[in-house]
Amino acid sequence: MIDGLHWEAPEKLDMPILNSLIKEGTYIQKSYVIIPHHPTIGDYSMHNSCSFPNPMLHQGTIFIKPENKMIQEAVSTEYKTAFVVNTTAYRSVSRGFTISIMDPSLSDDQVVDQAIRLLENQDINFMRIHLQTPGSMGVSVYSSGPDKPYYRNIWGKESPYAASIENADKLLGQIISYLQGSGKWENTVLIVTSDHGQSDFGWHSLFDEDSWVTPMVFTGPGIARDRELSYFEHTDLAPTIAWLLGVDAPNTDGGAGNAVKEIMKDFDATHYHPPMFIKTINQQIKLYNILHSRMILAIENEGYFSNIVAFMEREPFYHQDRISDWHKAGSTENLIEVNANILKNMQMTLDQSISY
Repeated sequence: MIDGLHWEAPEKLDMPILNSLIKEGTYIQKSYVIIPHHPTIGDYSMHNSCSFPNPMLHQGTIFIKPENKMIQEAVSTEYKTAFVVNTTAYRSVSRGFTISIMDPSLSDDQVVDQAIRLLENQDINFMRIHLQTPGSMGVSVYSSGPDKPYYRNIWGKESPYAASIENADKLLGQIISYLQGSGKWENTVLIVTSDHGQSDFGWHSLFDEDSWVTPMVFTGPGIARDRELSYFEHTDLAPTIAWLLGVDAPNTDGGAGNAVKEIMKDFDATHYHPPMFIKTINQQIKLYNILHSRMILAIENEGYFSNIVAFMEREPFYHQDRISDWHKAGSTENLIEVNANILKNMQMTLDQSISY
């Protein structure tokens, strides 16, 4: 995991290692994650210490629940697992790892050193290595002032974000060199991605669509070479990893993703056209917040909108502040349908308003 990896980074920055993997494996230019919101109050924050994409990634479902099994727990019954990261932000998704190192004092280079040391001394069958610095540098770009050449521009001159991404690529090369030198490369499936994307302005703001997408590449034995899939969503990652390891997916509820077998050379990807659930839900949530804001603004000129806004609190729209209730929809398809109907009614109401 390269934190905050922008979907255009492989093209815009110096990333020879990742670009070589893209040619050697199966690539998704834009893998969709759920909006990377990070509430610090409410039900979600009681059980989760990180943004939405992380529990969804580990649980393999949009229906986040504290009792859900995570991918490492599904794997750990058969194999030894490890998680190495230089922040404590992911403590809520570290449950069940055989070995967990979460040390904010480590640099990205030291994270990779720790990971390689574990691989040298332990029989690790599943590992998440997470380099946090690029995401932190994205925040520094967002927070920078006009005196900086990279002000509001992660691609700008002297951008600390760009530098940290290019360093992450070098560290990726170190991991590969170790795997090749130790004889483990031929039996390893390597997955490179992020837990969220990055805004061109820095950070991963809720409604910036670049925050919703990040590159993903699979490489290893049996993986199709030089193949590009049109779409992927991170809820499919846990089921895919489970399938590759021959274990059951962590969750199979109505919000669960599926194993994407088209990453393998023995599976034809010609007719790979998956439903774009995460992309659709993200777009719905963004539109809901825009329409809801317009209704609030309309109150100033048309007071009856205050009643409409109040009654909307009783509507079961599945937005970001109700994520702990999403499972009540029963299935992803039903959640999308419910949201679509409410959005239609909101738009009709605004269209009938002269103030809108």
